[in-house]
Amino acid sequence: MKTKDMTIIAVMAALLCVAGPLSISIGPIPLSLASFAVYLAGAVLGAKKGTLAVAIYLLLGLVGVPVFSGFQGGFQKLIGVTGGYLIGYLPCALITGLAVKPDSPETGPQWKLPVFMVLGTAVLYLIGTAWFMIQTKNTLAASMGMCVIPFLPGDAVKIVAASLLARPVRKALYRG
Repeated sequence: MKTKDMTIIAVMAALLCVAGPLSISIGPIPLSLASFAVYLAGAVLGAKKGTLAVAIYLLLGLVGVPVFSGFQGGFQKLIGVTGGYLIGYLPCALITGLAVKPDSPETGPQWKLPVFMVLGTAVLYLIGTAWFMIQTKNTLAASMGMCVIPFLPGDAVKIVAASLLARPVRKALYRG
């Protein structure tokens, strides 16, 4: 791996570490900027490098660095009720990253990034909500009402913003 690759992966992991703790508690699942950074990681770095940046973020949180929502960290956060959403960031970044050509400024057609971000979010919600249901013994309807539906408008805004921001960032990173 090139020094440039390691640097941009580290910068994206750092962005996740800054965005992750910034959250608003609206119930059992906090509203956080981490998913926005996950979308950017996949869209800017591609599937492999974006997923690696997310894995670094999760490992930092796992060892206790307070990078998760509410400035928390540690193994207990990963195995708690929100742990499935944290783990779901990995496939979300991977799926988002599949929309772009690695190491190229090209992002393809305008529609491609947001569609892949939506698909990644669906997998994120699936893993996180299933985990939440197992942890809390709640029904699917109750879990959807607490963990998915309130977050749809915010995630839509994050997807639009990340899609628009990813294009110029990729062009700056991968030109020439």
